[in-house]
Amino acid sequence: MIRTIRRRYANARRAARKRAVRSDPPLVAAGIALVAGVAVFLLATTVFGYHSSNHDEGVYLTQAAMLLDGQLELHAGDLVGAFRPWFFVEDGGRLYPKYTPVPAAMYAVSMALFGEPRVTLAAVAAGNAALVYALGRMLVDRRTGAVAAGFFAASPLALVTTSVFLPYAPTTLLNLLFAVAYLYGIREGSAVAAGVAGVAIGLAFFARPFTAVLFAIPFVCHALYRVGTAIRRAGLLPLPGPVRRQVLTAFFGLCFVGVTLAYNARLTGSPLVFPYEAFAPLDGPGFGRRRILGHSIVYSPEVALEANGYVLRYFSTRWFTAGILGTALSVAGLAFSARRWYRGEAVPGSSVDRDSRFQRTAGVLIAGLFVTVPVGNLLFWGNFNILATPSDPTDGIVSQFGPFYHFDLLVPFSLFAAVGVFACWRFLRAFGSRLKTRWSPRAGKAFLVVALLASVLLVGAVNVTAVSAPLERNAAHEAKHEAAYEPIERTSFEDALVFIPTPYGDWQNHPFQYLRNDPGFDGDVVYALDRDPPDDFAVLDAYPDRTHYRYTYRGEWTSDPNRHVVPKLEPLEIRRGPTLEGETTVGVPERVDRASVRLEADADTYAGYTVADPDGSITANWTLDGDTARLVEGDTEPIPLEETDTVTLLVTLAQADGSTLTYRQETTVRTNDGGVEAVWPPERYVCPLVTDCGTEGTYLPDDPDAHFDGVWFETRMRNTER
Repeated sequence: MIRTIRRRYANARRAARKRAVRSDPPLVAAGIALVAGVAVFLLATTVFGYHSSNHDEGVYLTQAAMLLDGQLELHAGDLVGAFRPWFFVEDGGRLYPKYTPVPAAMYAVSMALFGEPRVTLAAVAAGNAALVYALGRMLVDRRTGAVAAGFFAASPLALVTTSVFLPYAPTTLLNLLFAVAYLYGIREGSAVAAGVAGVAIGLAFFARPFTAVLFAIPFVCHALYRVGTAIRRAGLLPLPGPVRRQVLTAFFGLCFVGVTLAYNARLTGSPLVFPYEAFAPLDGPGFGRRRILGHSIVYSPEVALEANGYVLRYFSTRWFTAGILGTALSVAGLAFSARRWYRGEAVPGSSVDRDSRFQRTAGVLIAGLFVTVPVGNLLFWGNFNILATPSDPTDGIVSQFGPFYHFDLLVPFSLFAAVGVFACWRFLRAFGSRLKTRWSPRAGKAFLVVALLASVLLVGAVNVTAVSAPLERNAAHEAKHEAAYEPIERTSFEDALVFIPTPYGDWQNHPFQYLRNDPGFDGDVVYALDRDPPDDFAVLDAYPDRTHYRYTYRGEWTSDPNRHVVPKLEPLEIRRGPTLEGETTVGVPERVDRASVRLEADADTYAGYTVADPDGSITANWTLDGDTARLVEGDTEPIPLEETDTVTLLVTLAQADGSTLTYRQETTVRTNDGGVEAVWPPERYVCPLVTDCGTEGTYLPDDPDAHFDGVWFETRMRNTER
C-alpha cells in the first residue's frame, strides 16, 4: 500500500513538472511581450522624447489630435499658409494629411485614455511579439513561438521603428492579426476567426494599402485555391464550409476597402485618388519619373534592383536580431522546414497531434513573404530615398530607422530563425550524445552547456552592437532637439502666439514637429510660421489679444545632429502711433576706422551716410512717419514704404585690411492713414564679412560669449505725437 501511494505521488509530481514545462513557453512569450512594450516605451520617452528627425511623426500626431476633435481636415481659412503642417495637402483654405487615419487613430486611443500616445507604441510592440508567438505556435509549437517572439522583439528594426510615431509597426500588427486569425480559421473551421481576419487585413489596407497587399498575396492565393478545390469537390450548393469562411474574410476585407475609397472621395473628391497622390501624384509605386516636392528621379528597374539590394543587405546584416548570425539561422530554419514539408513530415518539436498538412500550409504562407515583400518593394522608390549614400549603411534615413518599408520581413525572418535555433540545438544534442558514448556523460553535458552559453553570449553581443549604433545616432538628434527647445520648455504659455522660423520652407513641424497646434488653432499656444510682413500682420490681426513671441536661433539648422543651434525666445508687441522714433546703438570694436549707416525698405529704396573714425559706439536715429522711413542724421531723404514692409537698418564697420562687420536690424512695419505700426523688438543680426547672414548671425543679447569683444546691440522705440 505504501509503495503504491509513493508511486502515485511520484507520478503526480512528474505530471506536474510536465505541465509546468508545457506552460513555460506561454509565460516566456508573455514576458517577452511585456519587456518589448516597456523597452519601446522607455526608448520613446528618452531617445525620442522630442521626436525623431523623421518629420512624418508630427503628421500622425496632428492627425490623431484631429480625430479626437472629430475632424478629418483642418480649416485655416486665409491663414492656411501660416499654419500648413508638413505633408498636409492645401485645398482652398482646408488642410488634410497625405496619410490615412488608421495609425493616427491607434495613437489617438492612448491620447484619449492616458494623455500619452506613447502607450500605443508600447502596446504595438507587445502585440507584435505576442502575435509572432501565436504564429510560431501554429507553425511548430509553443517553444518555437516563444523564441520567434524574442527574435522579433529584440531586432533593431522592431525596437527603433516601433519607438517612433510611424505607421510601419502598427500596420504589421494588423497584418499579423490577419495571419493568425486566417490560419486559426482554416485549422479550426472558425467563422469568427475568418471574420476577424477580414477586418484585420481591411484595416491594414486602410492604413497602408501597398503594404497590406504585399502581405496578403500568399494568403489570397491560398484562399482562391481552397475555394476552387472545395467547389470542385462538393459543388457550389450548398456552399461548402471553406468557401463560406473565405467569403466572410473577403466580405469584411472589402468593406474596409470601401471605407478607404469613401475616405478618398471625402478628402480628394475621387475614390480612386488617395491623399498621398493629391499631395504628390508621382509619389506612388511604379517605374519612370517619380517626384515628391522638389525631389525627383527616373526610377528604373536597374535603380530599383540596386537600391533594394542594399536595403536587403542592411536588413539582414544590421537590422535583424544578431545580424548575419540571425539571418543564417533563418535561412537554416527555412531550409530545414522545406525539407520536412517536402517529405510530408511535421517539423520536429511539434505536438504529437500536429497536422503536418496544416503546418506545411502555414509555413509556406509565411515563407511566401520572403518573396512578396522584397519583390513588391522593387516597385516603390521610397527604398531609394532612404539611402543617402547607398554603399554606406551609416548614412541617410536607413542609418537611423532601418529599412522600414520591409518591416513585415521581420515576421518570416523571426519565425524561421526560431526553427533554425531548435534545428541547431538538435544537431548539438546529437553531437553531445556521441561525446557521452565515446568519452563520458560529463563531457557530453559540458559540451552542451558551453555551446549554449557561447551561442547566447555571441548572439547577445552581436545584437547589442547592432541596436546601439542606430540608438546612438538618434540620441544625437535628441540632444540637438533638447537644446533647441530649451526656451520653449522653460516658458509657461497661456493664450500665446509664437512665430517660428522656416529653415526648410513654409512648413510647420518640418523640422519643429514638437511644436504642434491644436486642430482648432486655439490652444494655450498657437504656432505660426514667421514669413513676410503681410502674412505676419494677418496672423497678428487674427490673434490680437494673445501674448506674442518670436522663436528663433543662432546658427544654421541642418540634418547634421552635431550642428546645434542656440535658441532664443523673445516677447513681441505692436508699437503704434502717428510717428515712431527709433534709436539703435551698436558697439565698435578696436581697429575700426570707418563705418556706414544705411536704411532700406523692401521697395529697393534706401538712404545712408558714413561715419569717420567711430569710437566705442555708433548711434543711429531713425523714424517711421506715415508711409515713409527716414534717418535723422546725415541729411538724408525719406524713403517710401509699402503698406506692409520690412525696414532694415545696417551699420557696417570696416577695418583697414578690408574686413567688415555689419549690424543688421529688420523691423516689420505696416502703414495706414492714422500712422504706422511696428513689430517690436526687431530681428537683429551680427554679420562678419557680409551684410546679410541669416540666422547664422542672430544676435543673442543674453549670451555675451556668442559675439566678438566689443560687439553689442541696443535698440529702442517710442511713440511721438506731432
